[in-house]
Amino acid sequence: MRLSAEYLVQQYQENLYLASFSICRNQQDAEDVVQDTFLKYLHTSKDFESEEHIKAWLIRVAVNKSKNILTTFWYRKKESLEDYMNSISFEEPGDQALAEAVLSLPKSYRIVIHLYYYEDYSVAEISQILAISESAVKNRLLRGRRLLQTKLKEDWTNDE
Repeated sequence: MRLSAEYLVQQYQENLYLASFSICRNQQDAEDVVQDTFLKYLHTSKDFESEEHIKAWLIRVAVNKSKNILTTFWYRKKESLEDYMNSISFEEPGDQALAEAVLSLPKSYRIVIHLYYYEDYSVAEISQILAISESAVKNRLLRGRRLLQTKLKEDWTNDE
């Protein structure tokens, strides 16, 4: 099964951007990853089973490309997270605190939290996308939630 690139961009561009941004924590890098991911789709001759398979493949490619960026020299030349967070408008005041808390998590927890809560992937699907065991996904979700709970309690206590 092959779908048009235009359709995939329309459907999954934002999902890929958010997944990439959760790893890179840089707007320009995340945009580059999304573009590179779609280019890789255009150049692959892989035949996919379904649209879900394509979506999972796209996210896997974006995650891998995002991780690759973290190892490059240019990664150090990025916009600060604080500058980017100040440029975003949030509907609720608590949304910004939650977004900042998620982005402050270590990378291994951050991507699992993002895929589970923002992309609505199951533990089994995340396991396949990240090529780790289901128990590792569950463990990272548990630890990530605990870190978020601690971080958000600290922020809430400090606001009083």
